[in-house]
Amino acid sequence: MNIIGWFTDPAHWSGSGSIPMQVGYHLLYSAIALLVALAIGVPLGILIGYTGRGETLVAGLANALRALPSLGLLVLLFLLFAPVVAGKLVYVLPTIVVLVLLAVPPILTGTYAGIQNADPDAVGAARGIGFTKRQILLHVQLPCALPLLISGIRSSTLQIVSTATIAAYLGLQGLGRFILDGRAQANYSEMAGGAILVALVAIALELGFAWLGRVVVSPGLRRVAAKTSPLDTAVPMEV
Repeated sequence: MNIIGWFTDPAHWSGSGSIPMQVGYHLLYSAIALLVALAIGVPLGILIGYTGRGETLVAGLANALRALPSLGLLVLLFLLFAPVVAGKLVYVLPTIVVLVLLAVPPILTGTYAGIQNADPDAVGAARGIGFTKRQILLHVQLPCALPLLISGIRSSTLQIVSTATIAAYLGLQGLGRFILDGRAQANYSEMAGGAILVALVAIALELGFAWLGRVVVSPGLRRVAAKTSPLDTAVPMEV
């Protein structure tokens, strides 16, 4: 097995199946899934955190979603979509749905937990100077929720990136192609190269979110989040 030789082969850096193209497809699927998960998880998390209702139900549902086998769910959704969806969407939609189901729980949990854990003294002070409930939510609770919200988005992103390799099982492009095709051809250098690329993309995104957290979150809130965040131990779906 010659992993260095596989990475340094010029043939793997140009053309439709090249490393840059597969990284691009991988990031495209991941970005679409993350945007959909944000559109679902953040508003619902704000609603739960604001009203204090449905937390137990959502927590149970989130744990159930994390326990779903992603590959089995992918095949099931493909079989359900195949009779009613035409073209390439029949392969893309099941992949995106699986990734969204994987991504929503950490975002949802981070959002409502961040709102509920907002500093009660700050909330009380805002109420004392005449802030309405909406103003308290927008100007106090949501800013205080940023550390846990970003932590939830980071966790979701890493889980999406690590699981998006399943797109290859439906014939789609992405880094999963190297792993699946390498296995089919007994090319273990290609398999290892694909796995390393997934890890490198995940590390790069992790560093990006660490930088984002330092930029948009105040140091005081970062210290509190480091002590209270329940999201760093999130477990991805079983493949």
